[in-house]
Amino acid sequence: MTVKRILHVVGCMDRGGIETWLMHVLRNCDRQRFQMDFLVETTKQSAYDDEILAYGSKIIPCLHPSKPLHYAHNFKRLYREYGPYDIIHSHIHNYSGYVLLLAKQVGIPIRIAHSHNDTSAIDAKARLSRRLYLGLTNHWIKQYATTGLACSSAAAASLYGSEWKKDSRWQLLYYGIDLSVFDFESDAVAIRHELGIAADAFVIGHVGRFAEQKNHSFLIDIVSEVIKRQPKTQLLLVGDGSLRTEIEKKVYEANLIDHVIFAGVRSNVHQIMQGAMDVFVFPSFYEGLGLVLVEAQASGLPSIISDTVPEEAIIVQHLGHKISLAQPAAHWAEIILHVVNTKSKITPQESLCLVEQSPFNIHTSLQELQKLYLA
Repeated sequence: MTVKRILHVVGCMDRGGIETWLMHVLRNCDRQRFQMDFLVETTKQSAYDDEILAYGSKIIPCLHPSKPLHYAHNFKRLYREYGPYDIIHSHIHNYSGYVLLLAKQVGIPIRIAHSHNDTSAIDAKARLSRRLYLGLTNHWIKQYATTGLACSSAAAASLYGSEWKKDSRWQLLYYGIDLSVFDFESDAVAIRHELGIAADAFVIGHVGRFAEQKNHSFLIDIVSEVIKRQPKTQLLLVGDGSLRTEIEKKVYEANLIDHVIFAGVRSNVHQIMQGAMDVFVFPSFYEGLGLVLVEAQASGLPSIISDTVPEEAIIVQHLGHKISLAQPAAHWAEIILHVVNTKSKITPQESLCLVEQSPFNIHTSLQELQKLYLA
């Protein structure tokens, strides 16, 4: 049996939506038919590196993406060392255009761009230099991609243009996650104790890196309003990132230290969702899809989300509640408490069953991806 050699191009393999999905793919794919390696932009150790290496995959640092000539030299040198590859699958949005140009030059026959985000709102406000960059890289994607994937319709339009459906190369591939881990009840008492959460606390949960996109500052405002109405409220923040220090400062200045828990990066997000959170709040400025929202629904959590999150991400209609970011924090607080205090029309087991039957099941998603790789 011929093994297909696939090179995934990512920034690094730390815990994030794209990387988590890629790990679901790596763990569940037929490794006798597919060999997956990872081209990254750093030499620093990342969260998933050890597991990737344990599966027999390689982590290949290709440095200096901000210096195109250096990057091209490194890319071609590394390809001579580690190649050849049958497929390159690039996950770095617009910069994928340059990567696929280089892939064409070294002779990789199948070249896949993958859009994981909807950046249309910020792209519309870009300066001239940024617009020139976007125009060039998008041109390269259209010229050198043999296939373009996207995690939602909004993500597809963001990278491939509003007329993306007219080009048969561009298609949707929904994230799939391994749902078997959600089929076990978490020990809520133990998990809350480990995180320092009182047994009778009302816990608002959020999972995401500390970046402007995730809108943590507004989330703090929302929680401050909820506390006025429910004093036993605590906010549980899972993740890390460049803006964490700024958010910690805001929490301190708002005198909310006793109400906010910074849990850092965690490998057991599903257990934390099931055992510690009462509601999931996701006020992002923009999202390609929002993989953690799929995980929240698999956990049976009511989810209060911004109206910028793609509609495809709401799998369990009884759990997803959209609110406009134009609404004040007080309005979000009222909706959160109303939703939580209203008797749920669906059990966690029923929610999990609906997610299992959806395209977001890893077995469904992976089947589609493997078909694409074998075409």
